[in-house]
Formats: sequence, C-alpha cells, structure tokens
Amino acid sequence: MSENKEIFDGKSFQDLTKDIYKNTTDRKKQIDLLISEIHGFITTIDDVVLVAPIIKEYMDVAVKNDEHLVKLAGVIQRIIAKSSGGDEESFLLSDSEKEDLIHALQEDVEDIQRESDRLDALKEQSKSIKDN
Repeated sequence: MSENKEIFDGKSFQDLTKDIYKNTTDRKKQIDLLISEIHGFITTIDDVVLVAPIIKEYMDVAVKNDEHLVKLAGVIQRIIAKSSGGDEESFLLSDSEKEDLIHALQEDVEDIQRESDRLDALKEQSKSIKDN
C-alpha cells in the first residue's frame, strides 16, 4: 500500500496528513480571531467567567479532533509499513495494537459522554436562568 493509494472516500495517506496540518493551522487562526472578536465585549469579570469556559471548550474539542486524526494517521502508517512486505498477514494489527486502539476508543467514548452530560447540564442551567 503506497502513500498515494486511497484509504477511504478519495483520501490517501498523504491527503490525511495534509488535512491534519491544515486543520491545525486553520484552528489556530480561528481561535485567534475568536479571542480578538470577544475581547471587545469583555468588560467585567463576570464576562470573563462566562466566556473563558466557552473558549476553553472550543480549544479542547479542537485538540481532541486533531488527536483523533493523528491516531488514525498512525494506524494507517503502520498498515502501510506492514503491507510493504507483501504478506496478507501483515495487514493485521497485533493484539497489543488492537487493545491500545480499543482502550483509546473507550476513553474517547467516555470523554464524549461526560462532555454531553456536562453540556446538557449547562443547557438546563441556562434555561433556568432565562426563565427567571
């Protein structure tokens, strides 16, 4: 499997690595722009208390998305390296690699569930504040 061979939906390994780089640089620009735009609206410490968690959350989600892409690139890179041997068995992941991937997926699912629960609680909290 070469770096230019399609890995999914018209994407090659080379395209994936370009996407990782582009996402990282674009996200940095977006975060800088967001902070510069919000800066003018922050006038009190209460504003900071409201805005800072939103910015932090945005940055955390951005980092997690990039981590997922990097993990995917690592798996694909191992497949490319193993497949150069030409052995059909070389496409398979080792048991420890499978366990690592399953563990990483479980952690990600748990993180997503915690984040979903936290966002639901924030929605309820903001709804009750609006109602008062």
